[in-house]
Amino acid sequence: MTKFLVTARKWRPQKFEDVVGQEHITQTLKNSIKSGKIAHAFIFSGPRGIGKTSTARILAKSLNCPNSKDYNPCNQCEVCESITNGSNIDVIEIDGASNRRIDEIRTLRESVQYAPSTVKYKVYIIDEVHMLTTESFNALLKVLEEPPSHVIFIFATTDIHKVPPTILSRCQRYEFRRLTTDEIKNHLIKIAEYEGIEYDEDALRFIARRADGAMRDAQSLFDQIVVYSNGKVVLSEVKDILNIIDVDIYFRVSDAIKKREIEEAFRIVNEIYFNGWDLNTFINDLIEHFRNLLTVAVTGKTDLIDESEITKEKYKSSAKDFSIRDLLRILSFLSKTQFEIRQTTNQKMKLEIALAQLIDLPRTAEVDELIQEIRKLKKDGIPATNQSTQTQNSTSEEKKSPVVENQSTSAQELDFQFSQKTSKGKTEVLEPSNQYKLPPSIEMVISQWEKFVFQINNLNEKLGSTLKNSKIARIENNIIYIYSPSLRQNATTVNSNREFLFKQSKEFFGKGFKIFISDEPPQGEPLITINQNHLPEKKEISDDHLQSLSELDLKMRQEIIDKLKAHLLN
Repeated sequence: MTKFLVTARKWRPQKFEDVVGQEHITQTLKNSIKSGKIAHAFIFSGPRGIGKTSTARILAKSLNCPNSKDYNPCNQCEVCESITNGSNIDVIEIDGASNRRIDEIRTLRESVQYAPSTVKYKVYIIDEVHMLTTESFNALLKVLEEPPSHVIFIFATTDIHKVPPTILSRCQRYEFRRLTTDEIKNHLIKIAEYEGIEYDEDALRFIARRADGAMRDAQSLFDQIVVYSNGKVVLSEVKDILNIIDVDIYFRVSDAIKKREIEEAFRIVNEIYFNGWDLNTFINDLIEHFRNLLTVAVTGKTDLIDESEITKEKYKSSAKDFSIRDLLRILSFLSKTQFEIRQTTNQKMKLEIALAQLIDLPRTAEVDELIQEIRKLKKDGIPATNQSTQTQNSTSEEKKSPVVENQSTSAQELDFQFSQKTSKGKTEVLEPSNQYKLPPSIEMVISQWEKFVFQINNLNEKLGSTLKNSKIARIENNIIYIYSPSLRQNATTVNSNREFLFKQSKEFFGKGFKIFISDEPPQGEPLITINQNHLPEKKEISDDHLQSLSELDLKMRQEIIDKLKAHLLN
């Protein structure tokens, strides 16, 4: 049986050009060899699995290879092979984590004095050098400052901040960078083609993303998947073995926010939970999903998204449904949720509640509309005056009757409100039909409400059944307040479909109305309030008409005006 060699060892870089994504370092090292300006100590820092130790070995071989080509080792001579195999007595690799005590460093310091026996330079490669103790570092200081001419130190570390400044100042420092997804994917394609392994490019992209910038991690995952899938690397099996959450799940969340479908939150969390997917990973990836949407919304391009071309097109389409401010608010909410989920004991329930809240968050457009409407009402409204037409019993009436204290409501509006309430009375002058002509859209709302509900039922059966038997309690400008005994229990259904109802009302009535639930049932006819700018021209009341009123009618009219504390509107 042939001995299997893992991809990470089989494809370990043997010359500077083989090191992926670190050209800024390999070129500098080659130039230093070419010019003969070789430092006595190097320190390589960066994340795991990106080629620090491999570069150290290549440098050791390049400095000692008698047959170097273009300042690269030949990898065929005895010196190169012995260094590659780890059998060369003059190139010593030390694990800083297991040889961290001062005794080991003292032994090293003593051996430095002896000249190399087989090569030009004696090279000490200390991996994870940050694990050495403070005493060990102190023991290295003198030999690092004035080493023998035949000795070169190469340190490698994943945590440069733990290395004392006194050590750093004595070394040439090289920062290795994290590899990009495309760099890892392209290298995996090269390996797969050389080894004759069938592959799906999207599957290799998933492996590269899961590796988080580390080539060694990607190669280990690649081996695992090749064994699992009998020599093939396909997307479905990669998702199975890596337990990756499908990207469509995240688009379902953004679609649910767009359509205000709170029920979808519970379906999504249930699917994640029973598939065994990690809830923290889901939140992390969901944040990345909305970050991608934000990137497209801001730049209008998809080149900053690390996804397949098909997925990029989905992002381009979905980003049109959200404003930049909406996406920023969503990301802020998810960041807070990410922290809270880590602290809670029942993560599933917390995630369900968080997603439901996220879907029910008011859109920025709705908030802006409300603010603009409030500003418009403040700008256009005529403040009610505290003056009143004096009558003999005005003082006593004020004590008996509640005073209308809406300072932002115009006197004209107050008179119109009361006229609606008393439209069934005998005082003809206060009837709306004589003073005002209602806008056609409002007249249509009152007369055609049941037909409107019937149409909604045809489009959305659940919403239609919720609105069934509802009555109009009052209308304030473009807001309709409706009431039925069962509506309060189904408030979520109405609230989540408010945008849909606005569009349908605009098509049906000729004007868009926002629909809210009233806490109180209607008292007779609907109470109608229209801002002065929304009112049609009011008919003037002529002196002849006033004279035609009976004494009782005139007295009742005066009492109404006193109660409202408003000027007479003639």
